[in-house]
Amino acid sequence: MAIFQSLVGQTAGPSERTWTREDSALYALAVGAGQDELAWSTGQEALPSFGVVLAQFGAFDERLGDYDPALLLHGEQEIVLHQPLPSSGSVSVTRTVTDVFDKGSGALVASRWDAADEAGNPLLSTSSSVFVRGEGGFGGERGPSTSWEPPARPPDVSLRFTTSANQALLYRLTGDHNPLHVDSAFAARGGFERPILHGLCTYGITCRLLIREFCQAAQVRRMFGRFSLPVVPGAELVVSAWRTGPGEVAFRTADSSGAVVLDRGAFTYS
Repeated sequence: MAIFQSLVGQTAGPSERTWTREDSALYALAVGAGQDELAWSTGQEALPSFGVVLAQFGAFDERLGDYDPALLLHGEQEIVLHQPLPSSGSVSVTRTVTDVFDKGSGALVASRWDAADEAGNPLLSTSSSVFVRGEGGFGGERGPSTSWEPPARPPDVSLRFTTSANQALLYRLTGDHNPLHVDSAFAARGGFERPILHGLCTYGITCRLLIREFCQAAQVRRMFGRFSLPVVPGAELVVSAWRTGPGEVAFRTADSSGAVVLDRGAFTYS
C-alpha cells in the first residue's frame, strides 16, 4: 500500500503563516470578486474561504505517500471559523491526518488543519479529504457513508457566476500549484481532456456568492461541500440555495448544463 497509513493520528507543526491585505485581495480576485465588491477585491476584508488557503498551502509537505499525483482528486472540504478572518495577520497552523479509508477503487485520506491567532486563540479549522485512484484494496475500513438530499422544493435563490478562460491561472497565484489545472499532458495522465479548474476555486466562488446573498463575511461560521464533478474554466456556475433554518443554508453548485459539481453543501452564519 503506497499511502502511508502510519501517518493517521500524527500531527505536523506548528508552522507559522503570515498574510497581507494584498494576499487577501489576490484571493478575492481569483474567486471572481470585482469592482462591485471593493471590500474584498482591494483587501479591506478577507473572504472566509481564504482561510483554507492560509491553513492548507505552503505550511507542510502535502505528499502523504508514494503515488502518482495525477491520480489524486479533492473529495470534501470544510472550514469552520471560530472568529472573523482578518484581512492581514499571522497564524500558527498544525495538521493532523485523521483517517485513511479503503474505498476499493482508491484510498480516501482525510486531514484537519487548526490555526490559532497570535494570541493563541483558535481562529479557524479546516478539514479536507482527497481520493487517490488506484490505491484502494488494502483491506482497510471503508469509512462512514451518509445520504443527502436537498430540500424537496425549488431553491429559494439561484446565484450565477461565469468563470473566465484563465480562471485557473489566476487562482494558481494563491498558492495551489497542482499542474492538473494548467498542464494538458498532466491532466491527460489523470484522465481529463484538458486542465480543470481548482475545486477550491469553485468552493471560493460559491462562498462569495452565498455571502452576497445571505450575510456579512464576518458572520460566516461554517461551509462544507463535496466535490462531485470537475469544472472547465470558462463554465458558468449556478448555486442553488435553500434556507433551512436561522443562519443555515443548504446548497448545490452546478454548471450550466445542470451537472452538480459541488454537492451536499452546508453554509452557516450567525
